[in-house]
Amino acid sequence: MLSALLVMAAIAIALGAVLGFAAIKFHVEGNPLVEKIDAVLPQTQCGQCGFPGCKPYATAIAEGVADINLCPPGGEEGIHKLADLLGVDFKPFGGDTTPKPKAVAFIDENNCIGCTLCIQACPVDAIVGAAKQMHTIIAAECTGCELCVAPCPVDCIDMVKIAENISNWKWKYPVYALTPSK
Repeated sequence: MLSALLVMAAIAIALGAVLGFAAIKFHVEGNPLVEKIDAVLPQTQCGQCGFPGCKPYATAIAEGVADINLCPPGGEEGIHKLADLLGVDFKPFGGDTTPKPKAVAFIDENNCIGCTLCIQACPVDAIVGAAKQMHTIIAAECTGCELCVAPCPVDCIDMVKIAENISNWKWKYPVYALTPSK
């Protein structure tokens, strides 16, 4: 019995050493620019840019395959941040993408059947509910990506525009856009 334990311990140590060596030998450095670009993106994973998520879009931007102006949830503020990060000029929305007004999902709780399809579709866990119970949106967490609307079988989810008020209003033109260029 003791010899079996010693053999198993020796095998575990040997395999651990092999895995440690392999991790060092075959370590692949990620592109730090991709990480910086990904940090600027809104992390909605909505696919409105034409890529399956924010990380693939960030990779495409870093490789020069995609423009910085394809992310509707990021808005013009996101485009300005990406332009500053990459040292390129600001580009207004391009292609099939257009800026969308800020909105949050709203569930008509009287019609909700509790199917949980919206919960599964939400990339930021902004929907609360249980199976066969009504669901509701945590408005502060909702990014307005609209991914919960399509899977709803009873069409009880609407996107409600957020009214501009003092707490969410932004300058239409950033201060640095108004300063003369050198």
